[in-house]
Amino acid sequence: MQTVVIESGRITSLSSGSGNVDLDLSGYTCLPGFIDTHTHIAEPISTADLSVFYTISSRELREASRVNAEVTLAAGVTTVRNVGSYVGWSGRDLRDRINRGEVIGPRMQVAGYYLTIPAGGGDLVIPGFEESEIPARVRMGIARGPDEFRQKAEEAVAGGADVLKVIASGAVLAFDGVPGAPEMTAEEIRAVVEVAHAAGIKVTAHAHGAQSIKDAIGAGVDSIEHASLADDEAIRMALEKNVAFSMDIYNGSYIATVGREDGWPEEFIRKNDETTEAQRQVFTRAHEAGVRISFGTDSGVYPHGDNAKQFVVMVQRGMTPMEAIKAATSVAAEVIGWDEDVGTLTIGRFGDLIAVRGDPLSDISVLQHIDVVVKGGLVFRQGD
Repeated sequence: MQTVVIESGRITSLSSGSGNVDLDLSGYTCLPGFIDTHTHIAEPISTADLSVFYTISSRELREASRVNAEVTLAAGVTTVRNVGSYVGWSGRDLRDRINRGEVIGPRMQVAGYYLTIPAGGGDLVIPGFEESEIPARVRMGIARGPDEFRQKAEEAVAGGADVLKVIASGAVLAFDGVPGAPEMTAEEIRAVVEVAHAAGIKVTAHAHGAQSIKDAIGAGVDSIEHASLADDEAIRMALEKNVAFSMDIYNGSYIATVGREDGWPEEFIRKNDETTEAQRQVFTRAHEAGVRISFGTDSGVYPHGDNAKQFVVMVQRGMTPMEAIKAATSVAAEVIGWDEDVGTLTIGRFGDLIAVRGDPLSDISVLQHIDVVVKGGLVFRQGD
């Protein structure tokens, strides 16, 4: 039995001694805290009615974000990359409140607002609503052309973003769009990459279609979100350029059931059905080719506490249980650039660990209920 000693929030010993946490976890399986590289914490609870962003008050948004953060941490996710928010800088504000101890939640890396073209997949334009009805705070990252995107990227960096996010191709569930159709040009993406890399931060690209994935990789992004319709050339480029894929291959199942029950727009359901299996096949091919795939759950589409349901699908689609766990720990830490701080139970890292009853290597589904959560040496969950 190994003793993990945590002092001042960091692991100081893996042998014996006493730190500021005293837990008897004999009979449990202990793991590093999970890292989710694609989540949306600083947003209202999952909804298909995007017009809520037009009317939600700052107070309501802060409360919804607080609940999301607490649920996410209780699910064993101790670190997240919050990849963009419709309401400008809501993620940054939540991050800072967590850091000050005002809100319980995971350690956060935030991307600020979406960098996207007018009426693109990251622009909150909804049929039936006039543009005059759209608040300016949800369109802070709208641009067109390399110069405008460079300016928006510089403003995001100056505003406190830890990572920048570009919408290279539209969302699968965007109104009136074609899943995967390119939106930002390679030159526009490259302008953002140049700004971000000069500031020492990474760029992730929301990209579904094969061409937009290749455009984004060629422009120098560090990771691709979704990659639903990637072709063999896109997979090869990702491998050659060491670009990671953050692929949520669970949410299609969620939308197929809950979306129908809750009456989501038929367009959403149809597009979801058309792309879910295609994305899962891409996941298998990319994994077999050796592309780094990190644990990213697109939480915000479905309830945050459901994060770990993706593990089962990852294993069904080709990963071993250990590979799936690494995708949510050491691999995810490397993808977000925090591999010196989180991702493993190693001396010098933050004291994040979770514990479950059962063996996830023989039954990965046990990770859907985390019994113990320790973040930075503080116990946030212990038993039922």
